[in-house]
Amino acid sequence: MKVAVVGAGSTYTPELVSGLAGLPVDALVLHDIDADRREVVGGLARRILDRAGFAGDVALTGDLDAAVEGADYVLIQIRVGGQAARLEDETRPLACGCIGQETTGAGGFAKAMRTVPVVLEIAARVAEGAAPGAWIVDFTNPVGIVTRALLDAGHRAVGLCNVAIGIQRYAARALGVEPARVVVDQVGLNHLTWVRAVWLDGADVLPGLLAEHGEEIARGAGLPPWLVAELGVIPSYYLHYFYAHDAVLAEQRDGAVPRAAQVAEIERELLEMYRDPNLAEKPALLEQRGGAYYSEAAVGLVRSLSSGDGAVHEVDMRNGGTLAGLADDDVVEVPARVGRDGPVPLEQAPLAPELLGLVQHVAAYERLAAEAAVTRDPATARKALLAHPLVGQHEMARELAG
Repeated sequence: MKVAVVGAGSTYTPELVSGLAGLPVDALVLHDIDADRREVVGGLARRILDRAGFAGDVALTGDLDAAVEGADYVLIQIRVGGQAARLEDETRPLACGCIGQETTGAGGFAKAMRTVPVVLEIAARVAEGAAPGAWIVDFTNPVGIVTRALLDAGHRAVGLCNVAIGIQRYAARALGVEPARVVVDQVGLNHLTWVRAVWLDGADVLPGLLAEHGEEIARGAGLPPWLVAELGVIPSYYLHYFYAHDAVLAEQRDGAVPRAAQVAEIERELLEMYRDPNLAEKPALLEQRGGAYYSEAAVGLVRSLSSGDGAVHEVDMRNGGTLAGLADDDVVEVPARVGRDGPVPLEQAPLAPELLGLVQHVAAYERLAAEAAVTRDPATARKALLAHPLVGQHEMARELAG
C-alpha cells in the first residue's frame, strides 16, 4: 500500500503519520510545495515513524507527480494562501457587515474560490498517475464544497471532518465506555450538522446525555442550554454562527482576536519545536491547534477503505436519497459503513423542519459556490452569496463577489 499526503507541511502531519504507522503501509510520501516546512515537519514525522518501528519507505518531495505515482490513497490537507489568507477570510467580511469565518459565509466562499481549482488540479494529477481505483480523501476546507467539486469532476473521493469523532470521544468519556462502543448519528452538511442519536451498543443514549451534560454540551456549541434542550440534538459548534449571528458579529467587530492570528502563533511555536532533532513525538501544544482526533478519523477511514471492515465513519458523500428534501447529487455529511468500494450511508429518518430548512438553504449555496469556483462566473458567485443565510443581501453579495 502506498499513501501520499499532499500538504504534509501541515503541523497536523506528525499526528497523522503516528497513526499511519499502524497500517500496512509499504510506502509513505509526504508532499509539500514549501521546502522549509516540508523538511521541518517531515523530519519530525520520520523520527516518529522510526520510534514506532515503521518498516515502510518514507519520502519527502515537492514533486506532486512523483508523490502520487502509484499511490493507493491520496490524502489532501492543503491550505491555499496559508494562515495569511485565513486571516483575510476572518476579517475582510466584517467591513460588509458579515461574519468572518474561514469555512462558512463570506470567508468560506473566498476560501472555496481559492481552493477548489487547486484541489482539482491535484486530483487531475492523481487520475493520471495514481494506482487504478485510488481513493482521494479530502480534509481540505470547506470540505463539503471541495468534495462536491471532486465528485462532480468524476474523481473517486470522500470527504472527512473531525467534528463527529470529537463528539463520539466526548460521549464515550461521559458514559465511561470505550469509544468503539459508541456510534454518533450526526447528519447534515459539513460544518452544519446535528447529532440526532448517540448509539451505545445499539441503544440511543442521547436523551440521557442531554439531561446529565446539557450545560456542558451547550457551552461547547456556543449556545444556551435551553436551546439545545428544546432542539433535542447536539448542534455542531458552527451552528452558533447562524443561531447567534448578531452576537457573534458584534463580538468580532468589537476587536476579538481572530482565530487565524492565534493559530499562526501556535504554528510558529510548533515549527520551532519540530526543528529539535531530539523531538520524536507530537508536543502537547499541538492540541491547542484544533482538529482534535483528526488523525484518528483519517487513519480509521483509510483502514476501512483498504481492509473492507465495514466500520462506521462520518463522511462527506453524495446524498443519493439519504436525507429527504435534498437533491441526490448534494454532498451530505452522514455516518456510513465503509468498505473497499467506499461508504454506504446508514438509513436516516427525515430531518425535522427546523433543521431541514437551514440545510436546504446552505446546500443551494454550496451547489452554486462549487460551480462558481470552476467557472469563475461573477453572476454565479453573486448568486451563491445571495443564497447563503450569513450573507443573503444583494448589496453584500455584489460587494463581496465584485
